[in-house]
Amino acid sequence: MSQSTIRAALEAALASLAPVIDTAWQNVPYTPVTGRPYQAAYLLPAEPNNHSMGDGSRQEHGIFQVSLMYPPGQGTAGAGARAEMIRELFRRGASFTKGDLTVQIERTPEIADGREDGDRWMVPVKIRYFCNL
Repeated sequence: MSQSTIRAALEAALASLAPVIDTAWQNVPYTPVTGRPYQAAYLLPAEPNNHSMGDGSRQEHGIFQVSLMYPPGQGTAGAGARAEMIRELFRRGASFTKGDLTVQIERTPEIADGREDGDRWMVPVKIRYFCNL
């Protein structure tokens, strides 16, 4: 249950970012529109941390990756500006709550170099999160 709540908290935050662009969510049908940018969101959970020998608490952590998919031949400015907006939204120390669960951002998001991906220019933004349960 915690992974689905973590996903919901992070996806809601991403969906609130303006200006809104299309988003391809995991395991939800999406057909890209020619000439229009979109972002693809992926929750990549890591192995949980157990801070004690008992069964009382654990820390879930991982990467919430947003891959920015922009039309080719338009330069890097559009994708770069969107990547910076995502970096600011998910800045180190930010927190996002869904129900009684709070997801925290532990590090400044990484903006990787862009590269061609099929018929798109793709810029991945990696957001490292954790949640104490």
